[in-house]
Amino acid sequence: MKQMIIEGEHKLTGTIEIGGAKNSAVALIPAAILANGICTIKNVPNISDRDALIDILELLNCKVTLNNNELIIDSTNLKNTSIGAKLSNRLRASYYFMGALLGREKYVEIHIPGGCNIGSRPIDMHLEGFKALGATIETHGDKYILSAKKLTGTDIFLRFQSVGATINLMLASVYAEGKTIIHNAACEAEIINIADFLNNMGANIKGAGTSTITITGPTNHHDAEITVLPDRIEAGTYIILGALCGENLCIKNIVPEHLEALTTKLKEMGANIKINSDNIVLNATKNLKPINIKTLVYPGFPTDIGQPMSVLLTQANGTSLFEETIWENRMGHVPSLNKMGANIKVNGMSAIIEGPTKLKGKEVIATDLRGGAALVIAGLIAEGTTTITDVEHILRGYENIVSKLTKVGAKIELKEI
Repeated sequence: MKQMIIEGEHKLTGTIEIGGAKNSAVALIPAAILANGICTIKNVPNISDRDALIDILELLNCKVTLNNNELIIDSTNLKNTSIGAKLSNRLRASYYFMGALLGREKYVEIHIPGGCNIGSRPIDMHLEGFKALGATIETHGDKYILSAKKLTGTDIFLRFQSVGATINLMLASVYAEGKTIIHNAACEAEIINIADFLNNMGANIKGAGTSTITITGPTNHHDAEITVLPDRIEAGTYIILGALCGENLCIKNIVPEHLEALTTKLKEMGANIKINSDNIVLNATKNLKPINIKTLVYPGFPTDIGQPMSVLLTQANGTSLFEETIWENRMGHVPSLNKMGANIKVNGMSAIIEGPTKLKGKEVIATDLRGGAALVIAGLIAEGTTTITDVEHILRGYENIVSKLTKVGAKIELKEI
């Protein structure tokens, strides 16, 4: 077990380079087995979720080579075997092996996937889509068995624009006979990244990035390469930090249009922010204005940025409203923030935040990935020392977070306990 120790109230200056997107990489890695050959994925972030997925690939007899941030996956000799709870529960994204193995092998055994406790996170839309394609689904305790004699293209209507369901159904559909149309598909940039990878293999996918995606199959899948797009959630986290304690802090290797929901809100608050073609420069700003935040599906305000954003709202002059609409357990970080001196009142999936409040270093617990990131931000602006336990949540999604922050002037260290 690890803990993170942070000495607060230091200005951050210099450049933070953004890595590959976690939410894209964790789908690209399982998708590689659809090629039945050798795939190269570049700009893969150095996070623990990557390592968990590699362990699953090796269980399936794939040959995996990791060279810095380049991952080479050879699935030529794949052996389809049951993915047990010990592996699948290490991360939510293990469920992408459902779609990939169902598509390639027409059979998959996997235990219920794990991940952060931010809500019930059902996979019913994934399963309904697989059934529509022709799969039969059995459950034995916490294990799912999916099988099909063949997959047949069809129209699939998602009740909600789910990123996970959209990607999983794309993975399965590339081997389905005929045309599959996913209606009300998620529109995130990560969806485009996955579709580009599959098309590079030989798939026929159109409409990625819109609410209607068409997959025509089956297609022959050959060796392919892809580069993971920059992580807009990592970038957003450090951009918020720059608005609080930056001194010409440059967040580099970004796609500005992927961050417009956040940067628009920061401008509304009066933050000192300069947006360039591939970077954003920030300076700490006093007299920030209170605002209302409501998380929505893309291109709305990202749910994964809501918790870090709530820390910024504690420093605004007045009353702000933070409303979460995606996951019901996004307020797990609030007790720790209040312990540090914040004034936040939670009502269900909403929080009223009174500011500005002086935060003081305390011992706190990271309850989930993005809640943990919020506590890192809080610790960096707090008076004194903050100790965060259960930081494994944070390390799942933030590449080299300690070294990146240390490089720009933070006093932060990771310790084994």
